[in-house]
Amino acid sequence: MKTRLFVSAPLINGAEIGLDGDQARYLGRVLRARTGDELRIFNGEGAEWDASIERMSKSTVTLRVAGRHEVATESPLKIHLVQGISRGDRMDFVVQKATELGVKRITPVFTEYGVVKLDAVRAAKRQEHWQGVAASACEQSGRVRLPLVDTPVHLNTWFGMRPVETDAQYILAPGADTPLTALPAPETKACILVGPEGGFSETEYENARVVGFRAVSLGPRVMRTETAAVAALAVLQTLWGDLR
Repeated sequence: MKTRLFVSAPLINGAEIGLDGDQARYLGRVLRARTGDELRIFNGEGAEWDASIERMSKSTVTLRVAGRHEVATESPLKIHLVQGISRGDRMDFVVQKATELGVKRITPVFTEYGVVKLDAVRAAKRQEHWQGVAASACEQSGRVRLPLVDTPVHLNTWFGMRPVETDAQYILAPGADTPLTALPAPETKACILVGPEGGFSETEYENARVVGFRAVSLGPRVMRTETAAVAALAVLQTLWGDLR
């Protein structure tokens, strides 16, 4: 299988694309690539392209773009994951696995019981980092469209600005009477809320109910936040997406 790389540049047949920084080092030092080697590149707009290494130096790589390929790796079910921000590498794990599972959008949210606090500058840096995690997951998984990773926002603020065109809205609640598997299929769009390590507060559950979210469970066991997110997405894609 050819190496796949995400590039943030317009792609047309015959164009030259310059890479530097981590991507150039990855090709040169990790993969030991050489001039003339072929790879696949994509820019998140729905296709991938053949490319070959035209020139290399210690710090830069120049690619020559060739043929375009249409790739069908996007789910018909458009899932929006609203995830309570968790500590350490857990959030990276959720972003990575959510991307692999075909999620369309990820909104990290600050919650009442969440322990992660970020000022505006750090929040913007984390958003950029998570978008990079998503891009790497697209490279690995064969996706050609990047999920949008939003800048972190407080959950109650997000309730007031959330997209209104969603067909179904769920919030994971351990002990909820309704299992996720018992609900009718959404038409094309679903939004699911997953709490951080400490879960959602009663006030947050009530606010979610008021704006139309239905409390659902994933079975009798209480899962860690990162497990719950991955399990919920896998269930959604198995029931109504492209894992059927």
